[in-house]
Amino acid sequence: MTTAATHPWMKSYPEDVDWHAPVPAAPLYDLLDQAVKKFSDRPAIEFMGRRYNYAELGKLTDRAAKGLQSLGVTKGTKVGLMLPNCPAFVIGYYGALKAGATVVNINPLYAEGEIKELIGDADIDVIITLDLSALYDKAAKMLGTTRLKRLVVCSLSEQLPLLKGLLFRIARRKAIAQTPRNERHTAFATLLANDGAPVRHSCDPKKDIAVLQYTGGTTGLPKAAMLTHANVYGNAHQSLRHFPLTKPGAEIMLGVLPLFHVFAMTVCMNFSILAGALVVLLPRFEIDKVLKTIERKRPTFFPAVPTMFIALNNHPDVISKKRDLSSINICLSGGAALPREVQETFEKLSGCKIAEGYGLSETSPVACCNPTTAPSRSGSLGLPVPGTIIEITSIDEPERVLAQGERGEICITGPQVMLGYWKRSEESERALLGGRFHTGDVGYIDPDGFVFLIDRLKEIILSGGYNVYPRHVEEAIYKHPAVKEVTVIGVPDTYRQESAKAFVKLADGQSLTAEALLEFLKDKLSPIEMPKHVEFRKELPKTMIGKLSKKELIAEERKKSQTKAS
Repeated sequence: MTTAATHPWMKSYPEDVDWHAPVPAAPLYDLLDQAVKKFSDRPAIEFMGRRYNYAELGKLTDRAAKGLQSLGVTKGTKVGLMLPNCPAFVIGYYGALKAGATVVNINPLYAEGEIKELIGDADIDVIITLDLSALYDKAAKMLGTTRLKRLVVCSLSEQLPLLKGLLFRIARRKAIAQTPRNERHTAFATLLANDGAPVRHSCDPKKDIAVLQYTGGTTGLPKAAMLTHANVYGNAHQSLRHFPLTKPGAEIMLGVLPLFHVFAMTVCMNFSILAGALVVLLPRFEIDKVLKTIERKRPTFFPAVPTMFIALNNHPDVISKKRDLSSINICLSGGAALPREVQETFEKLSGCKIAEGYGLSETSPVACCNPTTAPSRSGSLGLPVPGTIIEITSIDEPERVLAQGERGEICITGPQVMLGYWKRSEESERALLGGRFHTGDVGYIDPDGFVFLIDRLKEIILSGGYNVYPRHVEEAIYKHPAVKEVTVIGVPDTYRQESAKAFVKLADGQSLTAEALLEFLKDKLSPIEMPKHVEFRKELPKTMIGKLSKKELIAEERKKSQTKAS
């Protein structure tokens, strides 16, 4: 392992960021308790016009903790949060932690079968969800068919301003589930009806699991990263240090990324609470709503994924600069690689700089980010955040560290790295080989210490004995002005073993043929990298967080191959 003196990124590190300073470890709920003391009267959350200050948020989480304990939740109990962005998510998250529980983030769009498997895998006893039929009906079917013992049901209308809540109940009455009153159901309001004095369990921050964060697996049930209190607490502090111009108690975070995703959990929620920021929560990404919110609420931080920046780049009001985005000091991009063309277009249209970062569920998640008070490097993942070591190891010999500039597997060491995978000791051992977390991503470190991602190890296309990197092909295709979104995967090829196939969504009002696109790419890609197939689609599959998703397309192509073979 390299020593501090030999870290290549130190020559590029901002003078106002101390990479060497120890990263603190404490119970994760201390983030909120300290924020309540420092920023008591400051607004903490705003949702659809209703605000909660830090004092209110602290009291509500204490009551949620006491209420959960009254239901039998104790140290180590697994509490699932199956919620969209809303105040109940933040209250339930910190309430569960204060009760001694481990939080399990659940994508509310999961199908019933996926929820059932997750409950069994994570040993979930309690799920907190909404009274909307789209969520509640799936969760209710788990009672009596799984180990799940209790549902805590939150009223969405009760989280809105009084008049909005009344109108919501009238307008959306058919969408609101009628929940029974029995020993397996508890209303969120009932859960909070207590003195707010929970029993505080002892917590070993470096050993006790705060969150089971499921990874976005490409096949089968994703694995759960065991994130300790110290992992997640420390990563919030690492993130705050990385942005030294942050003004405690004065920032406004636009929280449109789903909080159940690790990126939003840390950057939108925990980082904001540490900084005493106001989080303006939106339940989903609706571009017109986002633009109106930016103009009205004047956020200073805007974390997003690349597809959101693509949508903004193509919005006529952004193109014509009719929208005022000037309040935003920092746009953060994560969750997927940011195409350089997308970044440059957005920065030119908006006047806002994007700081691209990198992380994974297993690293809580922030591991790298471009600096904001020193020169950044377009196309890179940035520099390791404070206290984090990035190394590149051989793909064939995973314990051998490669020389600077060589391409191999990106490995991470730092206080934010998980304990391992829940119930998967062999996979944990492989992932943490040699004391490093092996990411499965291929990249390199340049002479100035900036980390570059080439592609996912599992997504590399092996074509005629050569490695073809889908991201490189996608970057070239994005340069065509008619292209809005693109995903490249490998498909079977009788001659080359695999070849690249591009799935393309065009910008509104644009037309393009496969022949014209391939002609455009001739001076940008080698013959071996050139897509052999191009398919135009009206929409491309995405994950809940808005990342372009390959797994559906891979499954489609696999099915086609099997059909042809039979």
